[in-house]
Amino acid sequence: MFLKNAWYVAAWDHEVTRDLAQITVLERAICVYRTEAGAIVALDDACPHRKLPLSMGRIKGDMVECGYHGLTFDCVGQCVWAPGGRIPSEARVHAYPTHEKYGLVWIWMGNPVLADPEEIFEIENFDNPDWGMNRGAAMELDCNYLLMCDNLLDPTHVAWVHGGSFGQAATKDTPLRVKKTENGVIVHRWMLDVEPAPFYKKVISFKGNCDRLQHYEVRYPSHALIRAVFTPAGTGGPDGPLHPDTFIMDSLNFMTPTTAGKTRYYWFQLRNIRPDDAALSRMMTEDVQHAFEEDRAVLNAVQKGMAEKTSPHIDLPIDAGQLRFRRQLEAMIAEEAMVDAKMQGIS
Repeated sequence: MFLKNAWYVAAWDHEVTRDLAQITVLERAICVYRTEAGAIVALDDACPHRKLPLSMGRIKGDMVECGYHGLTFDCVGQCVWAPGGRIPSEARVHAYPTHEKYGLVWIWMGNPVLADPEEIFEIENFDNPDWGMNRGAAMELDCNYLLMCDNLLDPTHVAWVHGGSFGQAATKDTPLRVKKTENGVIVHRWMLDVEPAPFYKKVISFKGNCDRLQHYEVRYPSHALIRAVFTPAGTGGPDGPLHPDTFIMDSLNFMTPTTAGKTRYYWFQLRNIRPDDAALSRMMTEDVQHAFEEDRAVLNAVQKGMAEKTSPHIDLPIDAGQLRFRRQLEAMIAEEAMVDAKMQGIS
């Protein structure tokens, strides 16, 4: 169901403090906190004695004391004290590698030996002072994470779900191009000499029609880059020169599966205009949050509909990117499970 040897977003960096807290990732309850030096610790949230969540205990320096019988665990999950004086060899909990980047806390759910921070999703222009940013709180979705991945490989749905913001007439039937990459799938299209969508009319600096790029890219296991490009009509297209007034917005989207039917969704946008305009950032955040609420209503209902369906669902040609992504991710999960089974057999 899940790819374990991958980086997932565990929290915004400000959400992890010196207080013990429980998060859920890939159906695992995890206790997270910061050490006195500010490093992040992530441990399985269950004392091995009677399985009381460690997050119900207390911090002792950089260690965690179970709130039931006082077993104490260090930052790598090893028990360093137990009542009675003898520490059983089984008195340890799994510790998960973590890394902070882009204001996010990333967690590795698989084999710790394979955890390489260099493999975290690379974000172009994140530290570029010429680019502005807007972001909002993480959203809780009552749907499987793959439904959100489907949504982010689907440029067509904006015509109906986001007609008052991202959608426009050309998004209904302009042909899509699908490209499989080494680490994901891209669905994209240029729409030439079209009216700008309502959301973007408020932020672009030029008048009249535009050439618009929809670049929808999802990388394994569940991270997406949605790039919107708006340039004056006649200056876009695959080989277009791009006008100096071209507007670019990169929407970064990170879906963290919490359970089979629930997802925590982290997002923010980068833009190539007015980096210090706080009012623009607020406006964009509010409008994007409204659009994402439209997505949430649809996807929550799709989750219910697919779970309770009484007849088979169908696929359309516009689903090509989604189906390619799912097939490859399924193969990666199966291969990972096979390797794990062999390793367990060896051990």
